[in-house]
Amino acid sequence: MRISTLIGVILGFVAILGAFYLERGDFTRLVTVSSLLIVVGGTLMAGLASTSWKIFSKMFKLIGISFFPPHYDKRKITFQIIEYSLIARKHGMLALENKLNSAVHPYIRKIFQSGIDGADAETLEEVFAVEVEGMTFRHSENIALFQKLGALSPTMGITGAVIGLIITMGEAGADGGDANTLIQSIGVAFLATLWGIMLANVFWIPIGDKLQLIHNEEVQLLELIFDGAKCVLNGETPLLIISKLESTFPLSEQQQFHRDAKKFIENNKSI
Repeated sequence: MRISTLIGVILGFVAILGAFYLERGDFTRLVTVSSLLIVVGGTLMAGLASTSWKIFSKMFKLIGISFFPPHYDKRKITFQIIEYSLIARKHGMLALENKLNSAVHPYIRKIFQSGIDGADAETLEEVFAVEVEGMTFRHSENIALFQKLGALSPTMGITGAVIGLIITMGEAGADGGDANTLIQSIGVAFLATLWGIMLANVFWIPIGDKLQLIHNEEVQLLELIFDGAKCVLNGETPLLIISKLESTFPLSEQQQFHRDAKKFIENNKSI
């Protein structure tokens, strides 16, 4: 399920706040402006201080990507590579140029265009290595932002608790204070710690981990496209390309994929 992060975050908050409610907690005491200002505001500003505005300004976009990541059909991509191999063997690589506008993944268009422009297999490997290196660097910067926010949030929560305790003890020392009032004030002081830990473990860290997972999946997909493009450029037969690319699928799906791919070749021999 592509929205697993959104579901996990929502149910995570529901579980924690539900437990609070079951213990007869009062939700009106759970949210205070001061605690949220320290935890959320302090965390975000410390995160901004530790990165660039260019990266920080993409935070909401990255959260959206983690909740609703892009989805590409790997079978569709593989079948298109097989289709390109049939065309290239029959009409040559130049015949693929008119097909690139309908590529089901942007990198298919990019890597095959390099092959059409005259790049050999070794050059394609260099192009692919540079592509993955650049993408990994960009994604790592984005992921690092949420890792920092996840580390900063509990610390800001402790900071809020310390501030609350200082104020509470100061009031107690000033006029003796009522015991019940002091106990309630101590409870409010620890709200910032609760929010700091909860936001770190249910929001910031999971988003960073999901972005890492999306990155890993994207690299695997680019490797599939690159391997297929290199096979086509080397003039390998469609059946051999199928045998190589089917290994990217789970073992339980490989036999079915092999049968479907062979049927696809049979149906497109006249392409």
